[in-house]
Amino acid sequence: MTNIRILWADDEIQLLKPHIIFLEEKGYSVTSVADGGAALEAIDEERYDLVFLDENMPGLSGLETLNEMKSRYPSIPVIMITKSEEESIMEEAIGSKISDYLIKPVNPNQILLTIKKHLDTARIISERTTIGYQQAFRNIGMSLHNNMTFEEWEEVYKKLIYWEIELENSSETGLNEILETQKEEANNLFGRFVEENYRDWMINGEDAPLMSHNVFKEKVFPEITPNSTTFLIMIDNLRLDQWQMLKPQIEEIFWIDQEQTYLSILPTTTQYARNVFFAGLLPTEIQKLYPDLWLNDDDEGGKNLHERALVEHQLKRLGKDTRFTYNKVLNPSYGRKVVGDIPNHMNNAFNVIVYNFIDMLSHARTDTDIIKELAEDEAAYRSLTLSWFDHSPLKEALKEIAARGGKVIITTDHGSIKVKEPTKVIGDKNVNTNLRYKQGKNLSFEAEDVLAIHKPEEVYLPKINVSQSFIFAKGDRFFAYPNNFNHYANYYKNTFQHGGISLEEMIVPLIHLSPKK
Repeated sequence: MTNIRILWADDEIQLLKPHIIFLEEKGYSVTSVADGGAALEAIDEERYDLVFLDENMPGLSGLETLNEMKSRYPSIPVIMITKSEEESIMEEAIGSKISDYLIKPVNPNQILLTIKKHLDTARIISERTTIGYQQAFRNIGMSLHNNMTFEEWEEVYKKLIYWEIELENSSETGLNEILETQKEEANNLFGRFVEENYRDWMINGEDAPLMSHNVFKEKVFPEITPNSTTFLIMIDNLRLDQWQMLKPQIEEIFWIDQEQTYLSILPTTTQYARNVFFAGLLPTEIQKLYPDLWLNDDDEGGKNLHERALVEHQLKRLGKDTRFTYNKVLNPSYGRKVVGDIPNHMNNAFNVIVYNFIDMLSHARTDTDIIKELAEDEAAYRSLTLSWFDHSPLKEALKEIAARGGKVIITTDHGSIKVKEPTKVIGDKNVNTNLRYKQGKNLSFEAEDVLAIHKPEEVYLPKINVSQSFIFAKGDRFFAYPNNFNHYANYYKNTFQHGGISLEEMIVPLIHLSPKK
């Protein structure tokens, strides 16, 4: 039996008695009234879960009753039932925020389906989601223990994201815990996969996936043509699951031509991954060719201040000395200025816009209590990203670009992971401060928790001194020094960090869009 109470208002209510008996046999409680005034009195006296409302009643019409009902109880679902299929009536009813409408004559199964659609949807979806993930759990688990290629890892990660988002609305909280455990297992095995292959990818390159230093040449450059305008929009620290949250809104204004991923280089930080992306060169190659555009970890000054110059150099090396703009948006006021400049940017074949909000959000979550509460877990972090986008100048910029026929490539430089397990590291005072990777000499660490690169030059990382190494935290681990270990372990636990090896940090979105015309 259900506890669902339904109000049905129709001046021919006696003719609907078989329908009402049918619903009552299904366990619904139905109150029937013959006019709009009686419907309003009934809804003031009792609580109802749903209202069926005839459009054509004497006295107070269905639309008049609807408007009054919605002014008093705006959240109650109202299903309009009408004999007329006139477009104007439907538009007025929809404008008055009906939940649905049915055309007479209606049959009992139509009514039942409508009730389930509007009142049982959450329960039905939750049950189906539970069954679906239980089936997927086994398949994903079997895949994890195969000798997977990068493309197969990409598919596993996409499946994990899909089920993570689906289970957010499920009442089965136990499944969320199972999925979280499965993600941890996947990240541990992905760390092993990267450890086994990263050197070969960097040294040989032939069997390597698409990586940071090749994306511009292979995926961006071919889109730059004299007869069109292309915008490259890099949203710093945008994870693949966050893209999935933004996707429905972006699909309202753009066609998605290609939806793929690429693999961020190590370290998965702006200083390395973004500079490499814009340069089309690996760190030591940038250092050699453009020494004035590269700073090492221990050098003073901003590490990503020369991105425009790196883009310009890459375009020239690729044989296209094209006019382009470069904008880095660090605050809403500059974001609005960029929106205003879009008409002028349409005169260029190529434009680059970098948005730093998500990266700033992840850092603010570490240091600001109110942001910690707003982005308490993965679901809240995704939701906060969506809320930002929905009210951001970036969304306005995309609308303006689409309206003017521009093409867009959305991507990022790296993602981030919610860290949980501290691992001890010892180094001298010159070791960098990042929690997910360390570089320095005579580093001491827990070997099973990291990928250690003792010859940085083999993977095109700068070697400052003879005994220098790089270490990268795997999975959800983060580095903490033995001094005051417990304090820092507790302070940084459950914060979002980047620089190391995880699905979330390394497999990142690359999206090609064309405007809907």
